[in-house]
Amino acid sequence: MPQILEQTELHEDLAGLPSRVGGREIQFREALREAMEEEMREDERIFLIGEEVAEYNGAYKVSQGMLDEFGAERIIDTPISENGFSGLGIAAAMYGLRPIVEFMSWSFSLVAADQILNNAPKMLYMSGGQWGCPIVFRGNDGAGGQLGSTHSWCVEAMFSNVPGVKIVIPSCAYDAKGLLKTAIRDDDPVFFLESERMLGDRAHVPEEEYVIPFGRAARLREGGDCTLVSFGRPVNFCLEACDELEGEGISCDLLDMRTIRPLDFDAIEASLKKTNRIVVVDQSWPFGAISSEVITQVVERCFDHLDHQPVRVNSDDVPAPYSKVLEQAFLPHTGKIVEAVRKTVRG
Repeated sequence: MPQILEQTELHEDLAGLPSRVGGREIQFREALREAMEEEMREDERIFLIGEEVAEYNGAYKVSQGMLDEFGAERIIDTPISENGFSGLGIAAAMYGLRPIVEFMSWSFSLVAADQILNNAPKMLYMSGGQWGCPIVFRGNDGAGGQLGSTHSWCVEAMFSNVPGVKIVIPSCAYDAKGLLKTAIRDDDPVFFLESERMLGDRAHVPEEEYVIPFGRAARLREGGDCTLVSFGRPVNFCLEACDELEGEGISCDLLDMRTIRPLDFDAIEASLKKTNRIVVVDQSWPFGAISSEVITQVVERCFDHLDHQPVRVNSDDVPAPYSKVLEQAFLPHTGKIVEAVRKTVRG
């Protein structure tokens, strides 16, 4: 794993966050569990529902031990019916509870599309403000490692097109805890996208209480040659790329967006005015991706600050391969990012 450095927050309202560097290191999955447990102890309206979250302690052990503490009325196993238990969660949210709905994989959320895209995000609008929908949908997004094309969806590009949802994609355990606590407290539907491949990653997570507001990017590396924009798992490849490029005399301003809806474009604009070059790294397919939206806004708002056309790094525009070697080549990785930045800086 690339080294995590202390950072200066880009926004004044985040200046009081505890340090990202320290001696207490826990796994990404443990950070998620801590966030849910702490919020559930404070608010009896919160419950967790999904496949294998209770008796089996979670398919990926995120909810391990939670059944023992909170009981079967708040940690609820469901049949394999995403459409059914998503609808149950939405109804519970409308009646004043605050559900956390776990998808074993966001690939499986597609069978619940009517519930999570057509009902939850539009409820407040359609009811004229009478019913809100404070619900969190969370689970694993993207290629989990040789799961094949139908189990490796990156849903963020498709789902971010829907007004009324907030989309969170943390890149480390520290952010995962702070952002999930914010998501659980939010009065709107939140899609919280994790990565199976990051669940075992360890990082410092403070013991003290903290939350991270939505729409606030973090600067993980500071440089003047190129702005690197990313979110989720690819941020870790960007960190590796920054270290490699530093040896070539190229310094990057690396922004971890943390949330893509809302998107902290002000942070992107401020960085781009300094570097005049931008590379966007996004694990979605390239056509209609988050990177496409970022670059569109760059061109609309910052065209005069560009010294090179914007460049993006995405997964290849093919279904996710099953082969381990092909899957690695298909995804954004450090080599692709390094080459993209070289192209942008050296032209």
